[in-house]
Amino acid sequence: MKWLVQFLTWWNGQTLNTRLYTWLYGERVGEDQFGNIYYRFRNGEIDKALGFNRRWVIFNGESEGSKVPPGWYGWLHHMTDELPTETDYKPRDWEKPYIPNQTGTPNAWRPQGSTLASGTRPRATGDYQAWSPEA
Repeated sequence: MKWLVQFLTWWNGQTLNTRLYTWLYGERVGEDQFGNIYYRFRNGEIDKALGFNRRWVIFNGESEGSKVPPGWYGWLHHMTDELPTETDYKPRDWEKPYIPNQTGTPNAWRPQGSTLASGTRPRATGDYQAWSPEA
């Protein structure tokens, strides 16, 4: 079933093309607490098309960019060449723990006045006048 999901979807884990590319060119460098696996070009080789070493992540489950921890984010985006597993990375006080995207769930943020928000809709302020074709 996992193979079928990988064949038919791009948002769950990796596609077959990504699996093949990773097998041919990838070197596993680490894994985070969510089970996401991080890769780079083998032996730290420079990608001729990019001019630097290519880095990528294979997500564990749904591909959700916000699921990449800050230490790995810095490594993926070439902010640092040190792997978070090789350094004693400590999150800063202002770094919040991962919360999945809540869009489309009952926990999604709904602004005041939204038809999906709980409570009653506030009265109009009177600064809006509807268009009428007769006017």
